[in-house]
Amino acid sequence: LSCSPSYNAHKSDLSSNVESFLPTLPPPTFPLHLLQRLPFFPLRSQSITLLKMIFNVVIHLPFTSLIYSSIPKPNCTLNKKTYSAKKKSTAMKSAVKSQLTTGKAPLAMYFNDISRGLSESQLRFRVIHFWEAKNIANRTLIGIELLLIDEQGTVMQGFISSSRAPTYLPHLKAGATYTLQNFLAATSKEIYRVADQNLTISFSNGSVLAPLDDIPVSVSFPTDRFRFHTHEDFQAHRGLRGDLYDVVGHLRLVNGQSLIDRPVLDEAEVISTRRILVHLQSKDEPVMKLYLWDQAAKDFYKKFTSSEDTPTVLLVTTVNPKVIAGNLALSSMASSRVFIDKDIQPTIDYFSWLGSNPEIAKRVNADEVTRSETMTIGQIYAYIKQENAKEASFDCIATIDDVKRDSAWYYIGCSGCQTKATRGPSSLMCAKCGKTNVSGVAKYLAKISVYDKNDQAVFVLLGDAGSELTGKNAAELVNNYFEANQDLGAGHQMPVPQALLDTIGQTHKFRVKVSKLNLTGKIQAITVTKIVSSEVLPPVPTPTEIPHDVEDEVALPSAIVIDGSGFKADDADGSTSSMDESRKAKRPKHGK
Repeated sequence: LSCSPSYNAHKSDLSSNVESFLPTLPPPTFPLHLLQRLPFFPLRSQSITLLKMIFNVVIHLPFTSLIYSSIPKPNCTLNKKTYSAKKKSTAMKSAVKSQLTTGKAPLAMYFNDISRGLSESQLRFRVIHFWEAKNIANRTLIGIELLLIDEQGTVMQGFISSSRAPTYLPHLKAGATYTLQNFLAATSKEIYRVADQNLTISFSNGSVLAPLDDIPVSVSFPTDRFRFHTHEDFQAHRGLRGDLYDVVGHLRLVNGQSLIDRPVLDEAEVISTRRILVHLQSKDEPVMKLYLWDQAAKDFYKKFTSSEDTPTVLLVTTVNPKVIAGNLALSSMASSRVFIDKDIQPTIDYFSWLGSNPEIAKRVNADEVTRSETMTIGQIYAYIKQENAKEASFDCIATIDDVKRDSAWYYIGCSGCQTKATRGPSSLMCAKCGKTNVSGVAKYLAKISVYDKNDQAVFVLLGDAGSELTGKNAAELVNNYFEANQDLGAGHQMPVPQALLDTIGQTHKFRVKVSKLNLTGKIQAITVTKIVSSEVLPPVPTPTEIPHDVEDEVALPSAIVIDGSGFKADDADGSTSSMDESRKAKRPKHGK
């Protein structure tokens, strides 16, 4: 603001006159005698003092207004350039004053130098990945979790609360670099951590996030950092809900399909089941089951189906090693990312290794890879109840309680295909083979009652499984019986042989098959296809976790933990419902 010199001089003189004039004004007499006549007198001394001060100001105000009213109107013009410079200077002085007041100026800091608590320092980093953290109970958003890496290659986890997410989320982009001014370093959660650091960078009220576009030539941010675990590592940490590590290997099966012929994935099925199951082998280690859930399943489907050649290498980040039916299985999490073949350097390196090790990389059939999981009777029936359950085989350790005597323990099957033969006018016929004259052979079809520590069920010994259990061939037993009883008619059924009755009280590991008839509820008896071995009933098993949903392993930086993925442990033990009353455990016979 620029004014005429005469105005400025006149204003200066007048101001000094006013300042010298005001003290010389005669002090007016305060009308105390009037207050004494009021009904609320006496007043406190403090109140009287205040009233006197107000009285003096009111009396002097007209004199001050009169003096300043004699000042002529100024002739002033606004100098915009000077005003802008002064405003900027004032802002800078204010910022400097603020720094001097706090005693701290913004300083660039590496992740390794961060200490717990609030900080006004500046961080520089690349955002590797970010994902939503949701509450498993009501699916509400808790916040946004981030995986960050600084120029030294140190990885830290970040967190933005749901209330602040709308402010920062629109500006976040995976792979981009940023600066962050003002933040809170909080203690990291103890479970499902995705970085080695014990602190989490939490966005606070005063946090300022800005893109880092002009990166100095001397500064370089790594694009990613992985933490790979071996089969032995995962085995040692299964079920502990600790840190989440990465896995890389070559595919053996995709949804039960061998890679000899390219697996076919049904998009509708992936969407409805929300998962894809792959069998993965890391170099020459044992094959592991890996469940890909939700976004990870969608990402794998997209990459797998759009690839020109059948993908063979798979890398999945932050997987959770779980215990499913007593066996190791890996499960993807909300934080998981999926890479195949030549997506990134680790998959390129593994792809190269795979090409130079053809023997280990040899593709195999599904039966050579798939291992039956050991499950309790209750867990098998719990599996059958699942909405998306499919035909499957399991191992089950149980004790034989009795042999059913009210039904035939064998059937006459076609000697060619083993299908049950039907009696024609003069010969046996096979509907499957289409033959009207086939040779019949006796095959096991015995129902046995079995139990474990918690439940009871009916198993059906089918075919060779009966021979493996008794050590006797069904055809041999039937032939010997009828040779010893030649006077019996052709329609006579042989009673349960002693060889079967002798198995009562024995404990075995049975290989059982859940069929479509079980899944549709038409039959409850479970078919035994193989006697794996003689066993001793194990102690009551720890309830097994069955992976179901993974967008829920979340903990706030304040270490308030939202519990983990899938069914709760106490809900996954295969507890039976009212329809399974016939299978509830009872005291075993024969003192077993």
